[in-house]
Amino acid sequence: MTTDTTTQGTAPDATTPGETILDARGVTMRFGGLTAVRGVDLTVNSGEIVGLIGPNGAGKTTFFNCLTGLYIPTEGEVRYKGKVLPPKSFKVTAAGIARTFQNIRLFANMTVLENVLVGRHTRTKEGLWSALLRGPGFHKAEAASRQRAMELLEFVGLAHKADHLSRNLPYGEQRKLEIARALASDPGLLLLDEPTAGMNPQETRATEELIFAIRDMGIAILVIEHDMRFIMNLCDRVAVLVQGEKLIEGDSATVQRDERVIAAYLGEPFEGAPGEEEAAEVERAEAQAEAQAEAQAEAAEAEAAKTEAAEAPEAEADTTTDAAPGKENDR
Repeated sequence: MTTDTTTQGTAPDATTPGETILDARGVTMRFGGLTAVRGVDLTVNSGEIVGLIGPNGAGKTTFFNCLTGLYIPTEGEVRYKGKVLPPKSFKVTAAGIARTFQNIRLFANMTVLENVLVGRHTRTKEGLWSALLRGPGFHKAEAASRQRAMELLEFVGLAHKADHLSRNLPYGEQRKLEIARALASDPGLLLLDEPTAGMNPQETRATEELIFAIRDMGIAILVIEHDMRFIMNLCDRVAVLVQGEKLIEGDSATVQRDERVIAAYLGEPFEGAPGEEEAAEVERAEAQAEAQAEAQAEAAEAEAAKTEAAEAPEAEADTTTDAAPGKENDR
């Protein structure tokens, strides 16, 4: 892997519709005698959200690490907008690829704003001497970076906590902050590693809306996720990794129907699994049982009320006596 695709301080070029942003060809990663990823091909086009799923240990995060320069693939190559990526993670970020991690990696003792400012370093032109001398150019660049960082915090809904320490944020907001920090490098491709891990349904829904909003900004997205409902609703295409190899790739409906995916990832169907008619029969039986239970509960309640009335005849008589004239027929 050679050839840097950008000069530090220059944002990635704008994408064109249908352009291939990421092109991974034959990516293989071996650790000694263990092959974690074997000959995986994957493309991501502009305007796309592509999902990567598979059982634990399938090689998904290893593949991500190969894409982002944390690992140098044993075989194959990774291209961003047609150019081979350099084998250095900071150069990959400068080229236009940003990522989040499965385990949140924030700077705990920095503020929310400072965390996002860290993500801006690949887009600032000021060097060491500028920082030491702190001249007008430095202050101008610093002000521009703060403005951009605040815009991103507003975008993810954390602007009101800009001065909070990142370690004090709730879990879901820490995930948002990590995404904001990744966006600070102005990427053309964003890689998300299990962005909804540990989230409740409301947080998951908010993350889904956030990812769609990022896509609408013109950023292509590749996402690893174990939440099947989330990934199938979110993605234009889904690729399945099993034991380090790509099993299938296609739209959500195609992937969900594939018997190999069902067996390897979604759970192998047991022998004699019910069909649609049998499932409908079960639903009818459950509805009938529920209706019977409700009827029994109402009968028991009526019987209890009858018994209570029989045990308090004097109270009933007092109620009859105190009734207003002419209202007897209203009972």
